[in-house]
Amino acid sequence: MIKRIIYKTETGGVSVIRPSLGSGLTVEEIAGKDVPTGKPYKIVDASDIPTDRSEREAWNIDDADLTDGVGE
Repeated sequence: MIKRIIYKTETGGVSVIRPSLGSGLTVEEIAGKDVPTGKPYKIVDASDIPTDRSEREAWNIDDADLTDGVGE
């Protein structure tokens, strides 16, 4: 299954990282490396990301849902 990494931006929006499967790193390693230091994140299925990009700015996530780790 294709995974994405999400975290909250400084302005309260949601940032989505699309990990490169050919990097030789696990999704967890990529998240630790690429999520900004101290930011909690969640690894989700790509199908959980809204496909309608016009609504992307309105997408919100509860801090309590960002439970998979914190950016290094």
